[in-house]
Amino acid sequence: MLTLSGTTRIFLAAEPVDMRNGFDGLAARVLGAGLDLYAGHIFVFVSKRRKHLKALAWDRNGLVVLFKRIEKGKFRLPEVPAGERTVAIDATELAMLLDGIDVRGVRRSASWSPRRTGIDAGIVL
Repeated sequence: MLTLSGTTRIFLAAEPVDMRNGFDGLAARVLGAGLDLYAGHIFVFVSKRRKHLKALAWDRNGLVVLFKRIEKGKFRLPEVPAGERTVAIDATELAMLLDGIDVRGVRRSASWSPRRTGIDAGIVL
């Protein structure tokens, strides 16, 4: 079970990764992508056949690897813009990915923000 703070960023590798990679191999891929391995973010890697997934994270005193093999079906990845090496996902998308849900077909409701009216639109405190 993962517990994620609101500031934790999650990066999904766009290209398949050899699942024989351990801590050091995955860390080298993170650093090679120009990302900060020690910032407390989660870096997710999927195998070529999309049956295996590894997540790498730094937890203040060491690296942690989560490894999951999906028994039926495949991990369904979100769309990655052409030419990108990684795609940022949120905790909900990671949970769905780990659960085998196809995140490409999921639609979110539009974000809500308060509408400014004439009274509060021009108020400066």
